[in-house]
Amino acid sequence: MNDEPKSAAELKEMRLNRKRAQEVDGIKAMAEIAAADIAIRQRTEKLRALRLAKEAADRANPPESKVKGKTKARIAKRG
Repeated sequence: MNDEPKSAAELKEMRLNRKRAQEVDGIKAMAEIAAADIAIRQRTEKLRALRLAKEAADRANPPESKVKGKTKARIAKRG
């Protein structure tokens, strides 16, 4: 590194360059956040559609309850 004192113009130019670099980094970060948000929304939409389809299938084909078998067995023991 150069340890010589910088002139006011050089310091101003360094600050300006640093500010520009920070602005570019900020824009990149915001773009990454927006892309991640879109990906999350797409995954959520896909999972919601799968869940709703599964729930509809479950309502259309309800599983047989086990209670029916137990009551028949109880009746057979009593009779």
